[in-house]
Amino acid sequence: MSRWIYLDFNASTPICPEAVEAMRPFLFEHYGNPSSLHWAGAPAKDAVEKARGQVAGLLGCDPTEVVFTSGGSESNNHAIKGVFFDNRDRGNHIITTAVEHPATINPCLFLETLGAKVTVLPVDRFGIVDPNDVRKAITPRTILITVMHANNEVGTVEPIPEISAIAREAGTPFHTDAAQTVGKISADVEELGVDLLSVAGHKVYAPKGIGALYIREGTKIEPFVHGAGHEAGRRAGTENVLLSIALGAACDAARKWVGMPQVKVLRDWFWEDLKGIFGERVTLNGHPTERLPNTLNVNFVGLVGAEVLVKLPGVAASTGSACHAGSVTLSPVLAAMGVPPGEGMGAVRFSLGRATTWEEIEEVLGVLKASV
Repeated sequence: MSRWIYLDFNASTPICPEAVEAMRPFLFEHYGNPSSLHWAGAPAKDAVEKARGQVAGLLGCDPTEVVFTSGGSESNNHAIKGVFFDNRDRGNHIITTAVEHPATINPCLFLETLGAKVTVLPVDRFGIVDPNDVRKAITPRTILITVMHANNEVGTVEPIPEISAIAREAGTPFHTDAAQTVGKISADVEELGVDLLSVAGHKVYAPKGIGALYIREGTKIEPFVHGAGHEAGRRAGTENVLLSIALGAACDAARKWVGMPQVKVLRDWFWEDLKGIFGERVTLNGHPTERLPNTLNVNFVGLVGAEVLVKLPGVAASTGSACHAGSVTLSPVLAAMGVPPGEGMGAVRFSLGRATTWEEIEEVLGVLKASV
């Protein structure tokens, strides 16, 4: 490769200029505690509330329904554990899917040690959960349904509105992990119909270490951190003013990127050219149309994903298989989708971003054609 090429935007994104500029004054000035009622605290308080409004603007909710967190993992943990702990009088049953992020699966496994009953629903070969399976899994003891908005590996978008209608009919709180969708496609909470939604800052061009949890007004949920009454009593701890401001600015900037039509065109050209080069030796993971506009997860049939990436030394991308002592295992997501091992062991995820250019894609294609 003649340069470094970043095609791992689903893993993390650079900080957008709007977020950098918003943070700048708070690196040296406005250092007061936002809970302090004096001249030093007021600017910090105002800035946090402005940021809360910016996040709410992207999600289509009231600012009072936004809680700042340390990231997507905390948001998922708060949603799942918080609902469980505040609804134990109603039941102990949680419904999720086999393709969730570990930040959803592992909290569910932890709650099983405390008496929770967890139903893990299968998905089809595209990675989509059947809403009817959700309906059938609901019992009188079900207290939470948690289904990700879109999968981080293959990009498949789940039928969240259909599932939320089923949850609402059953009177069951519904959470979605929207870490991969916020800023890429619409994550409007009214369109989705969810009660809880997780945001990860570093997936939406904000810094790492900041996130948000949307909590619909009236949803019963235990605070994740106990202490003083920060975040309207829902998360104790002095607010991270600097990073909250950055997340707000990034969410505000993301409003003009929702849908990512230019990125989708690049992604689709990339896929068509890959098929032109490799023919039947390359296959697609994930739904062909109901997929994040920036995500292309492909199998180089008969090869190993890690070995393909070795041939692309200047390219940052991810693989969906892992090598252990000479054997190759599929990721849990690809395994749950029923991807044949002979295909899935060659899985590579290319995830494009706002700054990706056609020239970069052409260079990657050229190297793949020459070396793979």
